[in-house]
Amino acid sequence: MRIQIVDAFTAEPFAGNPAGVVVLSEFPTAAWMQRVAAEVNLSETAFLHPLPPGGDADFALRWFTPAVEVALCGHATLATAHVLGRDKTSFATLSGVLTATAADDGWYTLDFPTAPLTPIETPPWLAVVLGAEIVSVHHTGPNTDDLLVELRDEATVRGLRPDLATLASKENRGVVVTARAAEAGGGYDFVSRFFGAAAGVGEDPVTGSAHTALAPFWSARLGGRTELTGYQASPRGGYVRVTLAGDRTHLTGRAVTVIDGELLVS
Repeated sequence: MRIQIVDAFTAEPFAGNPAGVVVLSEFPTAAWMQRVAAEVNLSETAFLHPLPPGGDADFALRWFTPAVEVALCGHATLATAHVLGRDKTSFATLSGVLTATAADDGWYTLDFPTAPLTPIETPPWLAVVLGAEIVSVHHTGPNTDDLLVELRDEATVRGLRPDLATLASKENRGVVVTARAAEAGGGYDFVSRFFGAAAGVGEDPVTGSAHTALAPFWSARLGGRTELTGYQASPRGGYVRVTLAGDRTHLTGRAVTVIDGELLVS
């Protein structure tokens, strides 16, 4: 059984966010996929199988962190589209039908649901766990179930050293921290980081699904612009181009395969 490791939201190997991709004839048990994801030990491993022609989607697609199955994942979907190498592919997922479209220049665009942001009061524990002053907090809705936290500036986002052990005990999938880019014209409009300790991911390198919330959040604060670029400032780092289209958000990035091997246990 073939397994590939793909670095997503980057054109360079050993950057962006690595994901495992396993193409199957049908889904085995969830327990088996969870064990494979734990063995691969990346933030997500994608499992997919082809669907009969004539339906709403070409493939069924599921994503697993080393600890849990998640309802939406951007970078592993981008990695999957890269592995398949098709001009356009549709996926039946827990978050509905998603599509990936390839451009001639090697970029892929994902069509994802826009996160329904809801402003909430700052949880009393959050500033302590993050170790930073908080400007605002939003919940990102059921598909991602994250807290989107606006911080004072880019330097604060980059310098953050959160208490991951405490975050792992919380109910939300993760915490997205973000701030406006420090300099205009620097190649990106906003910066972010993602901490998903509760889902078995300490810091995710580049989180496509988080950008379905970051896109409407920053569009509203940057003059209603619908085309933006985010930089996720993890140690690996990566850029995500976003286009806000009402209840859909388009995520655009590149990918590169770094490992192509054989999974010996079926």
